[in-house]
Amino acid sequence: MTSASQTHIGYVRDENQDRVDVRQYGENILLAVFDGMGGERSGSKASSMASDVFFEHFEESYTEDMDAYSIRSLLLSSVSAANSVVYTTARMDYQNFGMGTTCVAAFVTKNYIAIANVGDSRAYLMQNGEMQQVTTDHTVVHMLLETGKITEKEMQTHPQRHMLMKAVGVERTVCPDFFRVDIVEGENCRVLLCSDGLSGFCSDVEIQTILAEALSDEETVQKLIEAALEKGGRDNISVALATLS
Repeated sequence: MTSASQTHIGYVRDENQDRVDVRQYGENILLAVFDGMGGERSGSKASSMASDVFFEHFEESYTEDMDAYSIRSLLLSSVSAANSVVYTTARMDYQNFGMGTTCVAAFVTKNYIAIANVGDSRAYLMQNGEMQQVTTDHTVVHMLLETGKITEKEMQTHPQRHMLMKAVGVERTVCPDFFRVDIVEGENCRVLLCSDGLSGFCSDVEIQTILAEALSDEETVQKLIEAALEKGGRDNISVALATLS
């Protein structure tokens, strides 16, 4: 199992409010991407704080003999811990009011991948040459699409396309989505986490084409960042990738 990650400020923003981290636990890997929001420095503060608390909480309780159910509980409680700290911090200082962050995290083992997410940072899975989006965007436009009020084409230009329905630190409690993907041992697959600085500007077809190339994780991550930059780099871009083979 191999992995790589990278973040780029892009060409427009004054500050990188994304955080990305990849950590190894024995033979397993935990990847996470956070995309902060709240304006000025609050977004950066929210994503940095959430990342720190998430990993601290995970590492305090993690043991190598944990089963899949225990990993699920630990991932969800780690997101909740991050939510509580960001939420409390935002209410202690009016300058931080409204700050929050997305979160997508994947615990990757040779037998399964456990994924938790809040917001619109995404997890993709590449198996047998086919890529699928595992997570669901917690956005206004996705809700409107599901209820039949807009079409997929209208999503691309809708004025509320970046408005989140759910984020870490905005409400007192948060309920992350959770997904588990079982892996056939020896099967080649890649799991990609990214902020909307990538998925918001590069199509799924473009992302899949890069993932399918015979490149190392580092080269793949770099090429994904470059693809988003070629589209104008109008947002911070963060990518984390793990490959099982």
